[in-house]
Amino acid sequence: MESISVGEIVKWSSGELISGDAEGIVTSVCVDSRQVQPGSLFVPIRGERVDGHDFIEEAFRRGAGASLLDSSYKGSKVCEGTLISVDDTVKALQDIAKNYRKRFDIPVIGVTGSVGKSTTKEMTAAVLGSELDVLKTTGNYNGQIGLPLTLLNLESHHGAAVVEMGISKFGEMDRLADIACANIGIVTNIGVSHLENLKTSENICAEKLKLLKDYKGKYYLNGDSPLLAGAANLEDVTYFGLNGSYKYSAQGIYFGSDSTEFVLVAPDFKDDITIPCLGMHNVYNALAAIAVALDMGIHLDDIKLGLLGYKGLSMRQQILNIQGLNIIDDSYNASPDSVKSSVSVMRALPIKGKNIVVMSDMLELGERSEQIHYELGKYMAVEGIDVLITVGNLSKFIQRGADDSPIYIKTVHCKDNGDAFKEVMTFAEPGDKILVKGSRGMHTEEIVSMLRDALSEDRPQN
Repeated sequence: MESISVGEIVKWSSGELISGDAEGIVTSVCVDSRQVQPGSLFVPIRGERVDGHDFIEEAFRRGAGASLLDSSYKGSKVCEGTLISVDDTVKALQDIAKNYRKRFDIPVIGVTGSVGKSTTKEMTAAVLGSELDVLKTTGNYNGQIGLPLTLLNLESHHGAAVVEMGISKFGEMDRLADIACANIGIVTNIGVSHLENLKTSENICAEKLKLLKDYKGKYYLNGDSPLLAGAANLEDVTYFGLNGSYKYSAQGIYFGSDSTEFVLVAPDFKDDITIPCLGMHNVYNALAAIAVALDMGIHLDDIKLGLLGYKGLSMRQQILNIQGLNIIDDSYNASPDSVKSSVSVMRALPIKGKNIVVMSDMLELGERSEQIHYELGKYMAVEGIDVLITVGNLSKFIQRGADDSPIYIKTVHCKDNGDAFKEVMTFAEPGDKILVKGSRGMHTEEIVSMLRDALSEDRPQN
């Protein structure tokens, strides 16, 4: 982050300076007092269990240059430091980021979609990074607090920014679009994530397409996603996909042991592309990244090198080979579409062992949740899963769907992650493929951790 004055913060946040000097300088912004560095602006956030205002004094002890303060906060306001009173600290953070972003006349690429946001963001940053200094979203900083914090890391050396934009409720994308002011937008697909609040896939599509403020800018849409295919009323749209006459598409897709090869079909040429990951969905993600980079004038050779340098994110389809077992750690989150993508990765692995899926609840799916889980169980049976281990109350319906399928697969339901780990160890043999998948709140990464520990302990010592 480049320096901003306390006076600018007061102006941008529509706040009131109640102590300190307007000429003071802030050099970073954080919402966790433990991460405060000298010169930081501390933004206290009220959570369900913790109120960040209780840590303002600690932030100043750590060297904070200033702190926001919600005007309705009833605690002590006597601090040795610069305090700026605002009506709402989250909105103030967003407004500060919005105004700070205006300093930079660079391409900002917003990425959203029901599945594949993070991978597409990483691939896009990788291909642009071959020629430009790129700021990108890290971790899960893609929401109402994370996006502003990401944009506040912009500096004059950046030639582009690739920001992930995640929503779960009506109105959230409007705020993100206003903050990011992205001029290029990628929508990977439309599925059934967050039905609990957004209710229908049509609503999800309408909200996702708001990622460009006032719909101004260039859209890159997956033409094979039915709802996106009907979004041609937007002013500037480029479609990518596999099953239509799109500007960017792919042919001759081949899955190797740890990579995917395909022929890129562009308006004026064809060329061979390799990406260091598996799955048909990753071909779509790569096409989106390639399309944006080519249209921005990045040379194809640099794009190809950038894709080869792409590294998958932790707990997102990471393939681990431990003691002969092939564990696909996709425990970060889950929706029906992402589960199907992960199953396709497992099936693409050129290994002849059993296909074992460990699946926990998919959350935030609303009133159709039980039916969606049931249908996923039937899908598992049809897709050739040999053993299905389920964890959680909703995942009982996955098991029921699999059991009701005319194709027999072995199913086991477990009360918790510990039991699921024991069942995996009972069924798994060297050469088997084990997919671990579940919503963030189900903490299925614990199962992967237990497998790592157990298999490491079994490793012969030299």
